[in-house]
Amino acid sequence: MHMLTAQRRDVLLARLRDDGRIVAKDLAAELGLSEDTVRRDLRELAAAGLCQRVYGGALPASPAVADYAARRTVGVPSKERVAAAAAALVTRGSTVILDGGTTALAVARALAPDLDATVVTHSPTVAAALVEHPRVEIVLLGGRIFKHSAVACGAAAVEAAERVSADLFLLGVTGVHPTAGLTTGDADEAAMKRTLARRAADTYVLASAEKIGAASPFTVLPLAEVAGVVTDVDPADPTLVELAAAGVTIVPA
Repeated sequence: MHMLTAQRRDVLLARLRDDGRIVAKDLAAELGLSEDTVRRDLRELAAAGLCQRVYGGALPASPAVADYAARRTVGVPSKERVAAAAAALVTRGSTVILDGGTTALAVARALAPDLDATVVTHSPTVAAALVEHPRVEIVLLGGRIFKHSAVACGAAAVEAAERVSADLFLLGVTGVHPTAGLTTGDADEAAMKRTLARRAADTYVLASAEKIGAASPFTVLPLAEVAGVVTDVDPADPTLVELAAAGVTIVPA
């Protein structure tokens, strides 16, 4: 049966939603289409922000790559649950690097009011939220502000980060996927996150529901390099089952 373009795209989106990935060669054979047709449809879906193309096919695109203002309304209850669980990882007297982004901001607000710790961040909004914690020492890393995520990036920020040694890094990403790993939407931001991860003994990923099973263009870290993923997604979710089978520690929120 000849499929119209709109029908093909509906099938592709349904397969992404149900299987969490598309292998272009396999799907083309299954639907009786040319691989070129499937790849063209995937290019068009990617241009519309509906998938993330990868070698051989596509993965679900993360909604978390929207700008900072838009992200404040995405998955708020999930972010708050993840933030509460991540805040519990912060121990008295420790030095913690707290990433930028809306989930990290929720972590800052979830920290115990009497917490005595040092928090290093490259996010002015996170630093401002921590002013309300009288016993938290705040170290703000400066540099060029990347307005999309409201964080400092660039050479000056990297240089400042390289002088830090921390116990813990709470890392924000836009995608957590078993094969794509940990990803985000900007190359410079990904590089800054890698720099921060190298400065901490342990890195935990802040993974609210919309990030699980999704992918973005730029790799931050392989999953093997983090201590765990903090998420409120059901442990029976296929992506989490796959992550756990690969040896990734899941911290329930």
